[in-house]
Amino acid sequence: MPDENFLSQVPAASALFLREEEVRRGIEFLFFAHASLWRAIDTRLAERTLGRAHYRALYFIARQPGLTISDLLALLGITKQSLGRVVKELEARDYLTTRPGNRDRRAKELRLTDAGRTAEREIFAALRDTMSRAYTHAGQQAVTGFWQVSEALVPLRERRRIAALGNEPG
Repeated sequence: MPDENFLSQVPAASALFLREEEVRRGIEFLFFAHASLWRAIDTRLAERTLGRAHYRALYFIARQPGLTISDLLALLGITKQSLGRVVKELEARDYLTTRPGNRDRRAKELRLTDAGRTAEREIFAALRDTMSRAYTHAGQQAVTGFWQVSEALVPLRERRRIAALGNEPG
């Protein structure tokens, strides 16, 4: 049986961490970690006949109720047509509502319904458990390093959007 403590199998970054082999190792870990994280919720999504794009929309609207369509487009980095399909499907399932914006009546604000909040929370629980296990194994210092590397990968102009998550707009 392989060692359950995955950290024992991950070598420390060398002092030459900018060499191509080290960079490739980091990219590979990102690819596989991302895939593994999504697989943790695929069953729950399938049970609700939702896709990953649906959940991403639910997640960000839950983090920032009142988010506008244009703000969600910027966060998700998908086309307006794709987002329109996702929003329509979530509205049809009574997971979210749209209403005119407070500051700009032309802007649509998005809010989750009770059903939408319940679905998001239930699906998030699997992500939370998966991340919590990884955080526990890695420890506080590694988690801080992970956040720092992740933040450095995000363009400076987009970091403000991320910092605003969890706050009501306006």
